[in-house]
Amino acid sequence: MGKDELRQLLDDVKNNKVEVGEALNILKDLPYEDLGFAMLDHHRALRKGFPEVVFCQGKTVDQVARIFDALCGGRRSILGTRATKEAFAAVQGVYPDAVYHELSRTIVVHRGEPPVKKGNILLMSAGTADIPVAEEAAVTAEIMGNHVERAYDVGVAGIHRLLDKLDLIRWADVIIVVAGMEGALASVVGGLADQPIIAVPTSVGYGASFNGLAALLCMLNSCATGMSVVNIDNGFGAAAMANAITRMIEQKVGAALMEVEESNSPSGTGLRDIKRANV
Repeated sequence: MGKDELRQLLDDVKNNKVEVGEALNILKDLPYEDLGFAMLDHHRALRKGFPEVVFCQGKTVDQVARIFDALCGGRRSILGTRATKEAFAAVQGVYPDAVYHELSRTIVVHRGEPPVKKGNILLMSAGTADIPVAEEAAVTAEIMGNHVERAYDVGVAGIHRLLDKLDLIRWADVIIVVAGMEGALASVVGGLADQPIIAVPTSVGYGASFNGLAALLCMLNSCATGMSVVNIDNGFGAAAMANAITRMIEQKVGAALMEVEESNSPSGTGLRDIKRANV
């Protein structure tokens, strides 16, 4: 259950639109629900700003469908990663409007109003072969409520392609760089940008790349500052971190605007309390 859902429920109880017993029934699955094979964290949206994401790999198609069925109640959009077409077909049997992004292997069920866009995230890939991981990050960042732009196949083998993207680099609040082989693109972007860089090594490459280990070590040993590194092929993890940054920016900007409005109010007092009551 997200903040908007909880706020609406409390308002409905206050306005006698929902009985107290019905509200208690709705809240009974907080903080988690036991399906026998999975313990669903219904409280995560309140803590993290987005519901629990379904990692579909290793689960049966029936388990995936049942998890989606339990998570998609209310107005929460739900994301599944590492999903097969078979898993998507099972989810679609429960939610016909489910969407499958084949390149990123993600399932999305949209519920409620589209989120207000809160941050600018740029996805960059060194090569075309890195795009599936980049798309996992892009889909994740978008459903979490961010503006996403893409700059793909701009690796260091043709550095002029990257330099043509300087305007996009300056536009972004956070940059996610996805690269296999030796993973050098993240260091180059890190030397050009003053924003946080999240580097994602991929398992793309020949034998000595060791399924992404070479790129991972290159990124971890980068001399570029302001760069963090996630696990190999972990586009989702990069997007989740980027979203945490843009969410923090949104909260800080909101607090700053509140301070400005309060200082400009005739009395100088009370406005913050009113705003907090409406949050």
